[in-house]
Amino acid sequence: MWRRLAGFLFSAALPLACCPGLLAQGSYHVQDKWKLGGDGGWDYLAVDPQSGLLYITRGNHVLVVDTTSGKAVADITGLKGTHGVAFDTDGKTGYISDGASNDVAVFDRASNKITQTIPAGTNPDGILFEPTTHTVWAFNGRSKNATVIDSASKQVVATVALSGKPEFPVADGKGSVFVNIEDKNEIAHLDAKSHTLLAEWPIGCESPSGHAIDVANNRLFAVCDGKKMAVIDASTGKVVASPAIGEGPDAAAFDPSTHNAFSSNGEGTLTVVHQDSPNSYSVLQDLPTQRSARTMALDPKTGKIYLVAAEFGPRPAATPENPRARPPVLPGSFAVIVVSK
Repeated sequence: MWRRLAGFLFSAALPLACCPGLLAQGSYHVQDKWKLGGDGGWDYLAVDPQSGLLYITRGNHVLVVDTTSGKAVADITGLKGTHGVAFDTDGKTGYISDGASNDVAVFDRASNKITQTIPAGTNPDGILFEPTTHTVWAFNGRSKNATVIDSASKQVVATVALSGKPEFPVADGKGSVFVNIEDKNEIAHLDAKSHTLLAEWPIGCESPSGHAIDVANNRLFAVCDGKKMAVIDASTGKVVASPAIGEGPDAAAFDPSTHNAFSSNGEGTLTVVHQDSPNSYSVLQDLPTQRSARTMALDPKTGKIYLVAAEFGPRPAATPENPRARPPVLPGSFAVIVVSK
């Protein structure tokens, strides 16, 4: 999921035609922009719930950013093609899906050093820590399965077959794992204890990518092509709402303190959707961010949202060896965009 498109930063929200109460709930703004520079693309980013540090996967390394200063404080190297980061509830251990090496890298969160690697399937992409079983789930995009790792022994305990290409996973903290199946337009429901596929639910939207969960109300939020967010009852698989979002989404988030769901869109907007009730949703805001800012992380402690984006040069001509050539990131343009209320 390499990020693309040239970009520029807007700092003002679009006007909203809504009541004053909803306007107050949706009044997010771009608070800051941290220029980090560096070459290459990026994929998932995640906030460590204990330290508050922001982890950004950047090809063959993972950049660690202090969200207080906006400065890079560490760089996890020795990797080949990173996708996602997950955090153990022990507060000490983290996991990186290194897709190009077909491994999960284990790292120490105090030193940000890799301590070992664990073989996974082909191209591990989305990754999560499941708290009831203390297992790590790496979802393999090319082998279309999930590798389950016991966090105590650091051994693979199961491989779960899937019907298609998995994207972003979420867990409900009660033993269920849910993952988008991008090429089937479905969500798979998995049992973390038995390592079994319980159900596959069609969700009525194309190429679901980003995924979030409201644990209290048992609702899933999948962002799709066609400017649509599917809201799904995680008990039944029924789609209960389909609010409109921006073009080109790749990440979703849900903040239980505000009952707001978010979609980061490659067109350069952040869509804010308010949960009026578990089955009713209102679009509050389409906040201009920066073109290519289509992935993000929410810090549940502060309510801040971190997006990443860059500016790009012209796309190279296609060749037989590289028929889908990607435009280069302009030097020094990679940045983190900080959004807050």
